[in-house]
Amino acid sequence: MSPRSGHIESTQPAPLSTLSGRAIDEFRVDHPVDVMALLRRLVDSAVLVQLSAPNGAAYTSTLWAVDERARRISFDADAAHPQIRALVEAGEATAVAYLDAIKLQFDLHGLMLAHGHNASALQAVLPDVLYRFQRREFFRVRTRDSAVAHLRHPASRGEMLTLRVLDVSVGGCALQLPAEATPIEPGTSIDGVRLELDADTLFVAPLVVQHVSGGFGSNTRVSRLGYCFARLDGTSQRALQRYIDL
Repeated sequence: MSPRSGHIESTQPAPLSTLSGRAIDEFRVDHPVDVMALLRRLVDSAVLVQLSAPNGAAYTSTLWAVDERARRISFDADAAHPQIRALVEAGEATAVAYLDAIKLQFDLHGLMLAHGHNASALQAVLPDVLYRFQRREFFRVRTRDSAVAHLRHPASRGEMLTLRVLDVSVGGCALQLPAEATPIEPGTSIDGVRLELDADTLFVAPLVVQHVSGGFGSNTRVSRLGYCFARLDGTSQRALQRYIDL
């Protein structure tokens, strides 16, 4: 097999250090039969796997083989690639891959480069635990009543709005515009929107109005604004991903 490199959508490892108790148990897969079944699905489907090490090394590959007896797994690797050398030097990494709508994540230890007649493989100890997350692009998370967005109204000079955040996904959010506010048209871009989802999830992002709908409760004049995030920096992405995972 020839090594692959490239980008996988949303392959940042989930922040497992922030999970404990029931929260982490909800995502944990540790029965040996289930672990082997998921790893073999990765082999059979040949999906891309993103490997990320603590030293910053990153490499995109495929899971080539799972040896249950030897307790080793092997990834396709280009022995001459500098990121492979960096991964081996790190000795450990986090693997992230997608199977349909499921995001799989697991830790790799004992990384070493093995050479064969026609190819090389990056080997690691067979993981005892995997974590499964529903792919975030497929659902929106309802927020609490305290989740708000602070923004300057694009059609009114100096008018600041504090709008209720109704739900959020990795790609955008829905805001509630009260009846007394000046309407905001689809296609409008708004810079510097400050979102406060909870005490630990605060970030500023530019938003673009995708659609406008009405009919909240008994007041049909109240509008629901569907926004997409025009762009998010790395810190904001990690904060949002952590919020959605939890």
